[in-house]
Amino acid sequence: MSRSGYEDWDDRNGDPNWAAICYAGALRKTVNGKGGQAFLCEMLTALDAMPDKRLINHALQAPSFIPPEYTEGQHCAIGAVGARRGVNMSIIDPDQYALVAKTFGISETLAREIAFQNDEAGGYSENADRRWQRMREWAARRINAGKTLTNNKES
Repeated sequence: MSRSGYEDWDDRNGDPNWAAICYAGALRKTVNGKGGQAFLCEMLTALDAMPDKRLINHALQAPSFIPPEYTEGQHCAIGAVGARRGVNMSIIDPDQYALVAKTFGISETLAREIAFQNDEAGGYSENADRRWQRMREWAARRINAGKTLTNNKES
């Protein structure tokens, strides 16, 4: 199973696509909901406010022992929000999605998807500059999609 929550097989009912269908529906609901849209807007603001437009992967913030590929003060996409809020992220394991979700006030599904997009969707050789650009574009597309869906329901 990927970090995103998609699975290849659902043993409960024998349907190879059912888990993916359920996850996709839960993701769509959380992204387009009021809380998901608010968090994505906040994430977009945090990304734009970063002085160094680079995102790390597999950590909320650069660790105290800084590997050569990181620089002090760097964050992942969710970590950028945490830095802006003043969250102590050194005590949060980024793979504990329930804890990340609770800390940031988002659904576990959204926490998983942002982690997947930040860490895995760009491929192994993606650099930190390109990761920032891709994540910013990803968040902006999701915000616009949520506004479009909301506006269409009101029409």
